[in-house]
Amino acid sequence: MDTFADWLRARDDGALRSLLSARPELVTPVPADMAALATRAATPAAVSRALDRLDRFTLAVLEALLVLPRPLEPDALTDAVDATADDVTRALETLERHGLVWGNGPQTPAPAPGVRQGLPHPAGLGPTVKEVFAGYAIERLTALVTDLDGQEPRGFPDTGRLLERLTAALSEPGPLIADAGPEAAAALDHLAWGPPVGRVADARRPVRVATATTPIERLLARGLLAAEDDRTVTLPREVALHLRGGHLFRDVPAQPPELTGRRSAPPGTSSRPGTSSGSAASGRPGTSGRPSGPGASGGPGSSGTSSGPGASGGSGSANAVGGRGAAADDLAVRTAAGEAFTAVRLVEELLERWGTDPPPVLRSGGLAVRELRATATLLEVEEWRAALLAEVAYAAGLLTRSGDLDGEWLPTPAYDLWLMRDTPGRWTELARGWLKTDRAPGLAGDRDDRDRLINALSEAVVRSSAPTTRTAVLRVLAAAPPGLAVDADAVRTRLAWLHPRRTGPLRDRLVDWTLREAAVLGLTGFGRLVPYARDLLEGDDPEPGLEKYLPEPVDRILIQADLTAIAPGPLVTELARELALSAEVESTGGATVYRFTPSSIRRALDAGRTAAELTELLARHSATPLPQPLTYLIEDVGRRHGHLRVGSLSSYVRSDSAATLDEILADRRSGALRVHRLAPTVLASSLPRGELLEALRAMGLAPVAESPGGGIIVTRPDQLRADPPPTAEIVRVRPGGEPAEASVIAAAVRALRAGEEASRHGAEQARLRGAAPSGEPPRSPAAATVDRLREAVHHGVRVWIGYLDQQGQASSRIVEPVRVEGGFLTGYDATRAAVHRFALHRITGVSELDDEGTEPA
Repeated sequence: MDTFADWLRARDDGALRSLLSARPELVTPVPADMAALATRAATPAAVSRALDRLDRFTLAVLEALLVLPRPLEPDALTDAVDATADDVTRALETLERHGLVWGNGPQTPAPAPGVRQGLPHPAGLGPTVKEVFAGYAIERLTALVTDLDGQEPRGFPDTGRLLERLTAALSEPGPLIADAGPEAAAALDHLAWGPPVGRVADARRPVRVATATTPIERLLARGLLAAEDDRTVTLPREVALHLRGGHLFRDVPAQPPELTGRRSAPPGTSSRPGTSSGSAASGRPGTSGRPSGPGASGGPGSSGTSSGPGASGGSGSANAVGGRGAAADDLAVRTAAGEAFTAVRLVEELLERWGTDPPPVLRSGGLAVRELRATATLLEVEEWRAALLAEVAYAAGLLTRSGDLDGEWLPTPAYDLWLMRDTPGRWTELARGWLKTDRAPGLAGDRDDRDRLINALSEAVVRSSAPTTRTAVLRVLAAAPPGLAVDADAVRTRLAWLHPRRTGPLRDRLVDWTLREAAVLGLTGFGRLVPYARDLLEGDDPEPGLEKYLPEPVDRILIQADLTAIAPGPLVTELARELALSAEVESTGGATVYRFTPSSIRRALDAGRTAAELTELLARHSATPLPQPLTYLIEDVGRRHGHLRVGSLSSYVRSDSAATLDEILADRRSGALRVHRLAPTVLASSLPRGELLEALRAMGLAPVAESPGGGIIVTRPDQLRADPPPTAEIVRVRPGGEPAEASVIAAAVRALRAGEEASRHGAEQARLRGAAPSGEPPRSPAAATVDRLREAVHHGVRVWIGYLDQQGQASSRIVEPVRVEGGFLTGYDATRAAVHRFALHRITGVSELDDEGTEPA
């Protein structure tokens, strides 16, 4: 195999599928053939992405391949990384699967094209002496060599011989380093383990050993540093290896660092020395401490604890006697399920409010700080948590802006479909949206590099590394031993080994945010990833695992004589929405307490319910007969409701009772209504109808809106919905951030094989045609062309066609015809590796292929 493309051609389909699964960005779009795939795989962006996926040990093996002399000695790699042969073999298999090394066997792995450019300083080493001094002028190189070995070159100076003499002089640089002095040696130590480059002023100034004064000048004069340009100096590889004692790496463990953290146990157990317990939810700063639903104290499915701060109580080993480990696991899952239930309920509460009273979209595209604070107050949570819930709803496609400019944040039609699902199904949509979105809710409230405030739901929270970091953190938690709650420092240490090239302050902050958000959304309990979250992470259905930890939705409530109703668990969707309309939420937790008030009853009547319908609904779902105070309240509000009718003149007030209008006119508060009497039963106003309605309600009256025809206008509080504008992206995932589907990978491999066949067939045809013009496409009569194409469709064979482009230029294509109709041929174009529609009038002719598909018949 002469080239990397030849090596790819020799791979079987299974190996190609592994390559494309590991590097899914290579199939977007599908390359035409293996040569195109090889070219794309060697581009800087593709190589950089592939390197980002390597762990520290595998990356070290690749760096060693770039540094070690060729051909490799039998044990060179194992000695370089100080590992076993099995560890090195596994690393080489990973590199081969990612297409970063290639060769004919395990003894001859070679870095793939583009890898050397992607790792300019492998193992933190600079270029060799010959490479780094090759750009020196012959005069300066001569002076440098003369100073080092004391002999001027004889005859005409030759760069190659001078570099060889310089390499020999620097092969044992110990005496030169000692001669340069301790300050110069300290400067070299600073560069020894990389990066091997430094910045100095006037790096190319001419210096000799006899005239050098400063430490940098002494190093330059002895060749211990090389000037790359006017401001950059580089440590030659041979000098760095001497300083390192011949080692390529300080310490590169072949296995990831051990995970550490806390082992949690049920409340009331004693603590093992050096261990403690705690939920990731309870450890988050500023939590509200409100009960979390099914796992909260007093609610259905309660474990007897709250999931807020202090829920963990005591601590101890998960392996303690008496079944404490199993109890701790069960408590962790129940705690997480409670948080999941709470997250679903809060998202529904938020979207219900924004569906009736939507906040405006800022000109910058985000949510105003005052609106976020109001939302946090509404939900009784912290602002960061309110921002998270809004961002998750946006990521799941339940929330969007109603327009590009001067719009509002509104639920989408998908929200109504979401409400029709059960709680586990709703949670799954939210969790998947959070896991895949490239938005980082934790940035809300921070300031950018220009000191501008970052608003929730704005484009400023987008970070392309967010989904990959989020998934990586959860996978670290999934790898933890049973009962261990991994702490944030251990997660960061493990990620530094798994993805050493993805480092920085943002990555560390994303780790902290992921741990906090995973606890709030119910993916972790007491810092441990729960089983149904593992299913979500692996692409399986998490709903069955979550459902068994949630109580069944109830359709019965306890209505009391003090005008309150108690929901002993999560309500079915229809009843929950009706209660939200006709009552006020007084408290939440394992049981939700609602209170009926005149304004809440009027709200339900405004939405189109009648007093009789409301009474019948509550009686149907009440576990006890309706108390008289509630029926009296409904009847009283219903009797007064609609007594007044408001229309548009700008607006008017109409009533069958002239005495009622007399009372309005006599009321001193009516001055703001700007009304005057048109008739005994009609008042006119210059206020808009909506303002007049609100003003009359503020006076304690119960008017309804009236249409021009005299009918009642029903105003539903949930009627506001918005389709996403064309520029709004709901869930954005970085291209190549996730493995492509297996079917897409299989189709891509098939397309690559077809493209190879087309390329080979074209070359063979050029050889067989001999004196014929190269690339001449087939030609045949129009009627015969259509008949041959239909026959090819019937038999499922490939054909060779000539096709004219819009400029009238003919090209040759190999096509698998699928359908001929409507003046078009639809088929798989093997030469373009895509399904294509060909206009029949542009097809110049058709030739059949022989049985091997190598030449036209």
